[in-house]
Amino acid sequence: MVKPVDALTALRVPLAVAFLLIESAPVRLVVVMVAAVSDVVDGIWARHRGSSRIGPVLDPVCDKLFVASAFAVVLRAGALSVPEVVGVLLRDLSAVLGFLTTALLHRPTTLPARAGGKLVTVGQILTLVAFLAGSELVRPLAWATAGISLYAIYDYTRVALHA
Repeated sequence: MVKPVDALTALRVPLAVAFLLIESAPVRLVVVMVAAVSDVVDGIWARHRGSSRIGPVLDPVCDKLFVASAFAVVLRAGALSVPEVVGVLLRDLSAVLGFLTTALLHRPTTLPARAGGKLVTVGQILTLVAFLAGSELVRPLAWATAGISLYAIYDYTRVALHA
């Protein structure tokens, strides 16, 4: 049986598809807000009531699918260049590589969320909101998010090496 917290987490997958298919910026903004709220609520829920067995894997997968699809739209619209989108997604790309490496080495591990990672998520959401609002802040927010991503990668790597 699917736990309600996992259903809330999995909601980000259809939201990712919706973001790709919807053309309306205001509706896309609602999709981003629902995705962000679901991420916050499922995290609080898991911390206070305990996560499911699949939750620690499902949550980052759903997060990464959502941001990848959303930034594919940003890239397709020409609001950011390929290197800028890679910068915004750098923490996520690094996390995928880290997961694959630990899986190949048969040393699966999970790292608790860290402040740097949370700040990257906030930066990604703000960049998407700026894009949807047609703001000139899209590019500066993308670069700031890329910088925070570098710190988050360093921080997670440091913690992982001492785990």
